[in-house]
Amino acid sequence: MRIIEAVILGAVQGITEFLPVSSSGHLALLQKIFGLSGEGTQGALLFDTMVHAGTAIAVFIVLWKDIWALLKKPVQPLAGCLIIATVPATVAALLFKDRIEAVFASGLFFGMPFLAAAFLFTSLLLVIAEALSRKQERARDHVNAMDAVIIGCLQAAAIIPGVSRSGATLSGALSRRIDRDAAARFSFLLSIPAILGALSLQVIDMASGKAEAGIDAAPLAAGTLVAAVVGFFSIKLMLKVVRERQLWGFAVYTGILGAATLILWK
Repeated sequence: MRIIEAVILGAVQGITEFLPVSSSGHLALLQKIFGLSGEGTQGALLFDTMVHAGTAIAVFIVLWKDIWALLKKPVQPLAGCLIIATVPATVAALLFKDRIEAVFASGLFFGMPFLAAAFLFTSLLLVIAEALSRKQERARDHVNAMDAVIIGCLQAAAIIPGVSRSGATLSGALSRRIDRDAAARFSFLLSIPAILGALSLQVIDMASGKAEAGIDAAPLAAGTLVAAVVGFFSIKLMLKVVRERQLWGFAVYTGILGAATLILWK
């Protein structure tokens, strides 16, 4: 992987991580376009994990007040809901991590209908969420335990490339009558344990010798830095968009992307 390719991929990650369009799906498509599917399974997964770590840094910077409030008072309902919502994705990652890596190695996601179906599933989630949110009489400004379970289960589905993590969690929150600003902030806070967990699993594999990096340090660093910088502006934009607008445009985009992937990549 060249540095320019890493910069482009990092920028795409920074933009799409917080938009409900699936950053992993976009990275998979671009890696196919750049001919990087031969970089090796672990190399691709390590790069994907590191650029996600870059966007986690952006979350820490933008939402530092929310994070600091949690650190000062860790025993509170919001912290408990974040833990509950993290559990399904953690279990899914531990149970299906090896299978997902095998799929990446086989190239199944590159040119197969599965990726297209995942994009279309994201589009469907956004449509359902907006349809349900329009029927609510009064939105809640907090997340409860049942909300966290539903949001967490939807986040677990996002371990599949093409299913948007932010789209799934936002959809779950909006469909549960949660205020749009509170839904966005919960979704972005929830990304931190998800990203750090994926990074931890990758580091464990690297330390145990089960995986080789498969990618040079310079492109890895460049992609991570760009993802952090672009992610900073992306999350600020998305907070504003979720508060003031609906998500129909993103649903249309992922629907078109899914259809195009199905037609063009046979």
